[in-house]
Amino acid sequence: MSPRFIPKDEKFFDLFVAHGENTLAAAQELEAMVTAYDDLEARVGRIRDLEHQGDEIDNELVARLERAFITPFDREDIHALTSRIDDVVDGIQEAAELCIIYDIDTLTDETRQLVSILVAQSTQLLEALRKLESQKDLEPHLKEIHSLENQADRLYRAATAKLFKGDDAIRILKFRDLYRSLEETIDAAEDAAEVIERVLHKGA
Repeated sequence: MSPRFIPKDEKFFDLFVAHGENTLAAAQELEAMVTAYDDLEARVGRIRDLEHQGDEIDNELVARLERAFITPFDREDIHALTSRIDDVVDGIQEAAELCIIYDIDTLTDETRQLVSILVAQSTQLLEALRKLESQKDLEPHLKEIHSLENQADRLYRAATAKLFKGDDAIRILKFRDLYRSLEETIDAAEDAAEVIERVLHKGA
């Protein structure tokens, strides 16, 4: 067979890892932002840059998927995993931008706690993606992602209930949306873990 007719083995796992690294970097930037809470425009700008990098990785993954004759696992799962990781970075950008759009001058402890959970999730997700090719020892990372989501869910409910005990309607609306954005981003990280679990189940 002529070399030009030999199907090219497109490499996907390197891009999954790059996507995970970019996601963790964005989460860490958000954590730095909510910790220092200064120079917001510059900090949000760095998060936007990471979101753009995530889009570039996403586009390359889609391009490789279109070219690939052989894929490491089902095409729909590759697309789903790529999309869910992208959702996490999009959510990080949205939460960061809400701080500026809503002109939030002081953050709550609950905001910082939710962001901390998101960083921990992103760390575990990256470790799972690094092990995806071998499909070995992923379960502890996936279990921790689910545990962190449950923790965030409890925190979100408590934070929202606390918020509505206040009498400042504008503040309630601002933080309700910020909490919701962070909670949905944490859910997206769990969704990515569930795609990985599906891949493992199919490969078992």
